[in-house]
Amino acid sequence: MKKLSRRNLLRAGGISLLGLAALSTQQIRVRQQVQDEFRIGFIYVGARDDFGYNQAHAMAAARLAREPNVRVFEQDRVPETEEVLAVMQGMIENHGVQVMFPTSYGYFDPYVLEAARSNPEVHFVHAGGLYLPGHPQNVSSYFGYIDEGMFLAGIAAGHVTQTGRLGFVAAMNIPHVHRNVNAFLLGARTVQPFATLEVRFTGGWFLPEAERATCNALIDAGADVMTCHVDSPRAVIETSGGRGVACVGYHSDLASLAPEHVLTSVQWDWWPLVSDYLRKLRAGEEIPHMQRLGMREGIVVLAPFGPRVPQAARLQIAGMHRKFLAGQHSVYTGPIYDQSGEVLIPTGVQRERDDPWLETMDWFVKGVQA
Repeated sequence: MKKLSRRNLLRAGGISLLGLAALSTQQIRVRQQVQDEFRIGFIYVGARDDFGYNQAHAMAAARLAREPNVRVFEQDRVPETEEVLAVMQGMIENHGVQVMFPTSYGYFDPYVLEAARSNPEVHFVHAGGLYLPGHPQNVSSYFGYIDEGMFLAGIAAGHVTQTGRLGFVAAMNIPHVHRNVNAFLLGARTVQPFATLEVRFTGGWFLPEAERATCNALIDAGADVMTCHVDSPRAVIETSGGRGVACVGYHSDLASLAPEHVLTSVQWDWWPLVSDYLRKLRAGEEIPHMQRLGMREGIVVLAPFGPRVPQAARLQIAGMHRKFLAGQHSVYTGPIYDQSGEVLIPTGVQRERDDPWLETMDWFVKGVQA
């Protein structure tokens, strides 16, 4: 893709004579100021303090705002509808934003793609979208191999479970969620080969009442370790902890919500990625269309263990963690079977974490009940 030189970025602040009449006084003032700083926008589908997905991004945005000659603009609680298109366009026109981070999965197609086509001098960096040939050149996609962390957390669950029945509250039926579901059970099955994982979908990223009800239903059905993939895991963690059930946090460290029952949390640290984007932009370097990073790049972090995690689990997890850091192991190492018992990955075959096939995952492993 084309290089994003500082000159190209600052064209977003330039004013042609033909366009002058169409700009308000405020827009002219804003665009003239752009030459002195990078203006970066972050958009969140939920609250910035949700103990989860949005908060993890907001923490990186806050750190970015402390960098010299950087100004950050944020808008939270923006639904995955045409409203996000209006918010992006407003940031560009009213604040001179040059780089946009729309962070929710459903923003990508069609809204980010449409905004990118309409604003070729603005770069759009989306979380989780799958960049394809023919998409605008000013679009990039990033995400992390957080299923590596879920695999390790699954090992902890396998050591703690007494029934071999695990529960998973899921938001949407999409590949990113499938990867976490499968990884969690695959990790648990390194300890409990016949462990099962029941998954129930709520149909939305932030539905706390539905998440509490689903969590209770899974516990009532026999699950004695709970985890989730929703934007704000707070409801699941507080519900589990309130019933004395072990649980695994997601997106950020949730130990404070149930100190005696959180085994660990699989959390994001977006700062290494966001700061690298800023470095590339300042240097005029090429921005990749697709970027996926994991534990060895510092994007995915396992929070400290809680008191219920036995020493044997800690040692096993530490050993596997070292392999992930060294690039010596993949979550998807055969033999792996699908729900019907058919071979998905044969013995001796390892599908690497960046395998495009995994990006489109539409299957569950044996033992998942969904």
